[in-house]
Amino acid sequence: MKTIGLLGGMSWESTLLYYRELNELVKRRLGGMHSARIVLYSFDFDDIERLQRSGEWERAGEMLAAAAKTLEAAGADVVVLCANTMHKVAAAIESAVAIPLLHIVDATAASIRAARLDTVGLIATGFTMEQPFYRERMHAHGIRVIVPDQADRDFVHRVIYDELCLGVIREESRERYRRIVADLVRNGANGIIFGCTEIGLLLSGADAPVPVFDTMAIHAAAAVDFALG
Repeated sequence: MKTIGLLGGMSWESTLLYYRELNELVKRRLGGMHSARIVLYSFDFDDIERLQRSGEWERAGEMLAAAAKTLEAAGADVVVLCANTMHKVAAAIESAVAIPLLHIVDATAASIRAARLDTVGLIATGFTMEQPFYRERMHAHGIRVIVPDQADRDFVHRVIYDELCLGVIREESRERYRRIVADLVRNGANGIIFGCTEIGLLLSGADAPVPVFDTMAIHAAAAVDFALG
């Protein structure tokens, strides 16, 4: 079994989901007392969030690249970045280490293509919905991405940072997220990407009339495939 290197803490709420999912998947595949071999570097998310807010992406990339080097030195065979938004600096991580970065967009796109879908709605942080890095990589896989309108994007973003990253779950936020998902479907989405690794804390497949793609779960499954392959 290969060792999975996690870049986590962005936020720790979803890193916890990754840790549980990785271990449960390995146990399911191998049985007995098996669990995943994991090395974890967990950031103080306040440091990263301030850089996001101020647009200091290059500095953030340097920090994540340095952390990836630490994972590699600790024996990791692959880097798994436990966040969608920070894949904006994926190139900085990839250039810093000799081990591969398992890109969350590529894993998610493979799942979407396996479902034979070509147009998906994306709910995520404002950075992920509005900046081109995510949509362009999906487009390279032949997948069209649509996003909510500005007011709904602002709401989705606020709930992620002010609620989900703090472990706060509100029914009124779930209801509006459901309405936003329904609007995306009406606008042509035949699938929905949970494009922030915390969204699975609030929504599930039962909250959408079309298939959903929980990036945390998909990414974790791809990491286990790599580790056991």
